[in-house]
Amino acid sequence: MTRGPRRATVKDVAALAGVSPKTVSNVMNETVFVRPDTRERVLAAVEELGFVPNLSARSLRNGRTGVIALALPDLATAFSADVVHRVVQVAHERGMVVQIEETAAEPKREYDLVSRAREHQIDGVILNPIRLKDSIIVHDDQLPPVVLIGEVEQHKVDRVLIDSRQAGYEVTKHLLERGARRIVAMGGETGATDATATSIQRLEGYHRALAEHGIEADPQLEVYVEEWSMVGGAEAAAELLARDTGFDAIVAFTDSIAFGALHVLDEHGISVPGDVLMTGFDDVEHARFMNPSLTTIALDRHAFAEAAVDLLLTRIADRTSPPRVVAIPHELVVRGSTTR
Repeated sequence: MTRGPRRATVKDVAALAGVSPKTVSNVMNETVFVRPDTRERVLAAVEELGFVPNLSARSLRNGRTGVIALALPDLATAFSADVVHRVVQVAHERGMVVQIEETAAEPKREYDLVSRAREHQIDGVILNPIRLKDSIIVHDDQLPPVVLIGEVEQHKVDRVLIDSRQAGYEVTKHLLERGARRIVAMGGETGATDATATSIQRLEGYHRALAEHGIEADPQLEVYVEEWSMVGGAEAAAELLARDTGFDAIVAFTDSIAFGALHVLDEHGISVPGDVLMTGFDDVEHARFMNPSLTTIALDRHAFAEAAVDLLLTRIADRTSPPRVVAIPHELVVRGSTTR
């Protein structure tokens, strides 16, 4: 019987790199500091030999699976797709595999993932709940390693966020400085019973900017959007037009909402930015290729993914340290949709 080529081992890598097998293990597991020149020799040997670490053996030694989970509310959005892409990329760089789950329609899927982590089927979970009351975070005092991403505010587990209140304030202030006075908040509504943490915070920023300019918030200019998508944005724009109230700008709470609204406004002969100014959130790839290109809030999503994965890996290694919060900076990117 003909055998295939022999699989390279840790000893083979060590011999080629001129180091001990223990040093190779330290480089692959990133457990202790290894001098940069030594690390480079080991990685070069790994690449030359096509060495693949035995994750099963590693799991038996340290009690870990090498698998983490990422749960997002809606995997269909452009923002979620980019977050998934970047988290998987960062996790693979750290030697981890990612399991993906969607939770908006079924928040209890969070519970399933946390149960798997508790049963050591996965090592930890990155969660993005849309409401704290729906999340396992408030219902479980014996959590495995968990990191929250997004606007849900809590102090039990590590968290990565952007300041949505400040971002909502900045985009509204930008429109006010461009002369707008009848500004629509598309995505949030004061007193909405099922409002998400994100919509609440962005609406608070919107209100603060209006108040600073002496403008009283008008309920007719607040449009709740249940599905934060292009379809949801189109439906919200149609509802806004049906109210027959004057407006000269729209703060859309995501870029996808803005895209859907832009389509409906165009169908009704309303020009952006000629008649109405518009802003979004997230700076997804389509934002700069729309006509007009979309003014929006941007953040470094790779830094966001790195912070989430690294916080989780740190928590997996040490479950006793106090919860940490990492805030990722954002910026207002001004484009054609607010430039007359």
